[in-house]
Amino acid sequence: MLLTISTTHKPATDLGYLMHKNPIRCQSSDLAFGTVHIFYPEANEDKCSMAMVLDIDPVEIIRSRKRISGTQLEQYINDRPYVASSFVSVAIAQVLGSALKGQCKDRPELIELEMPLVVKISVLPSRGGQEILYRLFEPLGYEMSIEGYRLDEKYEEWGQSSYYTVELKKTTTVKELLSHLYVLIPVLDNHKHYYIGRDEVEKLLQRGQGWLAHHPEKELIAKRYLKFRSSLAREALARLVEEEISEIDEENASTEEEAEREISLNEERLKTVISVLKETDVKKVIDLGCGEGQLLKLLLKEKQFEQILGMDVSIRSLEIARQKLHLDNLPATQRKRIELIHGSLMYRDKRFEGFDAATVIEVIEHMDPPRLVAFERVVFEFAKPKTVIITTPNKEYNVVWETLEADKLRHGDHRFEWTREEFQNWCETITQKYDYQVRFMSIGPEQERVGCPTQMGVFTALE
Repeated sequence: MLLTISTTHKPATDLGYLMHKNPIRCQSSDLAFGTVHIFYPEANEDKCSMAMVLDIDPVEIIRSRKRISGTQLEQYINDRPYVASSFVSVAIAQVLGSALKGQCKDRPELIELEMPLVVKISVLPSRGGQEILYRLFEPLGYEMSIEGYRLDEKYEEWGQSSYYTVELKKTTTVKELLSHLYVLIPVLDNHKHYYIGRDEVEKLLQRGQGWLAHHPEKELIAKRYLKFRSSLAREALARLVEEEISEIDEENASTEEEAEREISLNEERLKTVISVLKETDVKKVIDLGCGEGQLLKLLLKEKQFEQILGMDVSIRSLEIARQKLHLDNLPATQRKRIELIHGSLMYRDKRFEGFDAATVIEVIEHMDPPRLVAFERVVFEFAKPKTVIITTPNKEYNVVWETLEADKLRHGDHRFEWTREEFQNWCETITQKYDYQVRFMSIGPEQERVGCPTQMGVFTALE
């Protein structure tokens, strides 16, 4: 199987830095299913081409536990050594992993550089024909050249095969290009050589960050990528919707920030959360909906908190958090204390379990009310931390801000905002369903009749 990536960006040899592969020599890597060879047929200032050749060992495929599904005959006669398939995705992740992640230590300024790129895949199976190829790549802005093949030139009545030679052109970053290939090649092939588990949802969302949520064929992509495991596909699609909402949140945040800036409400809110956590014997904290890591930064300063986990549905927010927290440059002892993960509050996740405390700061109001039931179960029934801290806006206080129009919510994507009574009633229903008790606190300057701008519920598990 042959795949080439070329550029005419000047100097074109910048491609070698981005791929982390030196153009002057051929490099080979042994993987479980065969050998991957990387070499440069052309490398000069005007044009540079990197070629990837997969030399797949069909005998090793049969010997391994990850056998090709299907008939006994298919174990011996199949197209796997000759076509672009999920083996290519594995090769990209393992051999070009740094480029896929958007890392370039020697030339970091190249990471976000868009350059003219041309990809040629010698044999690409497309279950669904040329139409699927166009439906997947054209919405991403690619110019396409496709050459099809007959099943047999001698017998025209047999029709066209499902194999194509495809050339893709786009001016983009190397990271984005590789993420598109990583996800879409197995989708086109509609066949994977390894078991599909829940971790594949994380891979799909990570590699699809920034483009999959907006793709018109995201449902088809999710179903095929996850081999039609409907429960995993539904979870992936739901989280893509949440990610899209989260991006809208960032665009609409200015109204809320402008209203709260005068009283430094967010700073007071975070300090209050830290104070409550320090009052208890909390050592392990998970921040659910951590955003860009403002609370995580304060937690990291306190030695009391030995394990800190930040979770958010937005990969972009997590990347910003990683940068703001300087995770890659932290001392080893500090780095061991903190971790960031991509996840959702709508689905049970074992990674949420085992923590002394969970914080959910200004998050619930971004959920549709019917989905709060799923959130309650994820946090209070399954994760079950000893302490849960939830903050949300007090709707009654909105009249205090002149910058906020009457009957408008503080944030463009808030699904609701509760009065103090509504919030307290909801919290009390949680204590009735689960073994928790709750106390209430107010954050921010208090106004007669309308209370404080932020309301907090501190849940404590009953012994």
